[in-house]
Amino acid sequence: QVQLVESGGGLVQAGGSLRVSCAASGRTVSSSTMGWFRQAPGKEREFVATIAWSGRSTKYADSVKGRFLISRDNAKNTVYLQMNNLKPEDTAVYYCGVSYRYSGLSQWGPDYDYWGQGIQVTVSS
Repeated sequence: QVQLVESGGGLVQAGGSLRVSCAASGRTVSSSTMGWFRQAPGKEREFVATIAWSGRSTKYADSVKGRFLISRDNAKNTVYLQMNNLKPEDTAVYYCGVSYRYSGLSQWGPDYDYWGQGIQVTVSS
């Protein structure tokens, strides 16, 4: 069974940047779809970004396109989310997920088999 641990969240002012990481242990994720989702208070979890196993294909939610960048290092079993030009509406708990059933892109939560515990990102205005 894989464990996913997010790190790098915190508090940042609007317009600033943060990079969150998701390190996997216990099982390789190098052949698997990875994704980031987020959940703001009172809202449902929503898709943010996904990356294919090779790292060559990515997809983003319209709300973060052009500001966020997802990447992965399969040698380190880690996926990253670089967040630039952050806005207060980006405030949420961010979760990474892995799908062992797929190797491409997925923006659908039920495709994912395991999730991290989540990490808080707060953007102040």
